[in-house]
Amino acid sequence: MTPVGAVADSSTATVTLAAENITLGYGDRVIVDGLSLDIAPGVITTVIGPNGCGKSTLLRSLGRLLKPRDGRIVLDGKAISSMKTRDIARMVGMLPQTPVAPEGLTVADLVARGRHPHQSWLRQWSADDETEVATALAQTGIADLADRTLDELSGGQRQRAWISMALAQGTDILLLDEPTTYLDLAHSLEVLDLVDRLHADFGRTVVMVLHDLNLAIRYSDELIVMCAGRIVAQGRPADIVNSELLLEVFGLHAEVLEDPVSGRPMIVPIGTRHVHGADGQDPAPTSEL
Repeated sequence: MTPVGAVADSSTATVTLAAENITLGYGDRVIVDGLSLDIAPGVITTVIGPNGCGKSTLLRSLGRLLKPRDGRIVLDGKAISSMKTRDIARMVGMLPQTPVAPEGLTVADLVARGRHPHQSWLRQWSADDETEVATALAQTGIADLADRTLDELSGGQRQRAWISMALAQGTDILLLDEPTTYLDLAHSLEVLDLVDRLHADFGRTVVMVLHDLNLAIRYSDELIVMCAGRIVAQGRPADIVNSELLLEVFGLHAEVLEDPVSGRPMIVPIGTRHVHGADGQDPAPTSEL
C-alpha cells in the first residue's frame, strides 16, 4: 500500500487496461451507460459505490466475462473482444465474488489451474509450472495446506487459495470482486494485507471491488466512486473522500477524520440517534463555553 502523498512504483507494470465509452447491461436493463476509464498501472485501485451501481458489472467487463453492448475494453492497446481467451488469461487474472470449484479439489490442484493459460499441446506441464505453483502457495502462506481440500479450509484460507491460483497465472493485472465476501474483520484484514503485500513486492496492477468503505480507503492507492452506473469521483482517497461525497453517493451522514493508523481519511457514520438525540428529537442547543 502506497503511503498517502507517495506515488506507487509502476515500473514493473507494463500491461494497460481501459474502458472506452462502454454500455453494459443484462437483458433489457442497462447498468452502465457511456462509461470511460483508464486503470492506473502498478497501483491498487478500488471501485466503491452503493449496491446496484454497476461495480461488479464493470469489473466483469474488464475481465471479458461480460461483453459491452457498446464501446470497448482495451487491453495492452488491443480491443479485448478481438483477443484469444488464452492470451487474455496470460495478462489478466480474475477472481469472481463467489468462485466455485469441484467438490474434493485440493489446494494444489486449484492453484495448478492457474497455469492452464500457459499450456498447449506443444507445451505440457513442466518443472517451471511446478515452481510457479509452489511460489504462489508460498507467497500466500498456504504451502502447508497444499494437500487439503478446499472444503476443509476456513473462509480466509479459501480466499488465499483462490488468490494463489490467480498469482500462478503470472498476470500483470489482478481483478478481485469482493475478495473479503463472507469474511469477518480479522480475516478481511488478512486477505487485504496479502493483496497489499503482493502488489508492493511484485508491482502488479490490482483492481478490486469492496463494500467496506474504510477498508477500501486504507488499502487503495486510487478510488473509483460509482453511482447509478457512472463514475462520480476518481482519485487518491485523501483527495476525494469527504462528507459531501458520502451524502451524495451513499445517502450517508458522516464525519471524515484522519485515521490514526494510516493517516488516510476515516469515515465515522452519524446515525439518526446521534443526529437527533437519544429520544429521536433534535438535541437542545447548548451554550458556548
